[in-house]
Amino acid sequence: MKVIIHGGFFSESHTDAATKLAKQEAMKAIVKASYDYLKEHSALETVAYAVTLLEDDVLFNAGTGSQIQSDGKIRMSAAIMDGATQKMSGVINIEEVKNPVQVATKLMPYDDRVLGGEGATRFARDNGFEAFSTEIPQRRKEYEAKLGTKGLGTVGCVALDKDGKIAVATSTGGKGFEIPGRISDSATVAGNYANAFCGVSCTGVGEDIVSNATSAKIVTRVTDGMPISEAFAKTFEELKPYDGFAGAIAIDHNGNMFHQDSHPSMVFASYDGENVEVFG
Repeated sequence: MKVIIHGGFFSESHTDAATKLAKQEAMKAIVKASYDYLKEHSALETVAYAVTLLEDDVLFNAGTGSQIQSDGKIRMSAAIMDGATQKMSGVINIEEVKNPVQVATKLMPYDDRVLGGEGATRFARDNGFEAFSTEIPQRRKEYEAKLGTKGLGTVGCVALDKDGKIAVATSTGGKGFEIPGRISDSATVAGNYANAFCGVSCTGVGEDIVSNATSAKIVTRVTDGMPISEAFAKTFEELKPYDGFAGAIAIDHNGNMFHQDSHPSMVFASYDGENVEVFG
């Protein structure tokens, strides 16, 4: 059993030392809680649990604390994928829900599993997800002062359970000040992908990640027999021609955990029941 999570790039040069330390401590607590949860739950249940914890922490740009778009509204995206069944579900540009990843999870049994905009929000309301403002004062100040980041804040989790099954979930509050209607990578197979061999969650600039099909490439290469480190190296090399900004975390079916970023450093934490690693 193993768990790896990320909290985007938002913590490095954009925040002070105290905030950076707070994020590292939050990551450590969340990855440990998620591993304890994994002991009695599936990988699919665990990634939803872990990303919910990340969405609820105002230190991260997902759920509560999400960035504000150019028209003054918050729109969020999230996805979850079961490596065993290869079913993926997601919400794109959903508004006023506390935990977008939970809405994505609710969609898993449906034939129509990826919803956007008003349809996603309506589905949430129809299924008992009450209206909830995810705006915090800091984000409003950033918006009013035009001090937004550049799409660097996404959270995600990959888990390998005791039955050897892999799942992945990813959630984002956007890059801030984007054109309403902009689609991030988080609810696409470029940013969130898993099968029986590997699971990958990405963070960074969504347009760069989509252009590179980052998650899908890594998973496909591992599936075809490439070691996970080589799959990462080849995929990240393919970001270089356009200076693509991306970070990714992964676990393969052999229990190998891996991470890489193109513009250090991504905030991430991993736990295998014995050793906790926190970076960023």
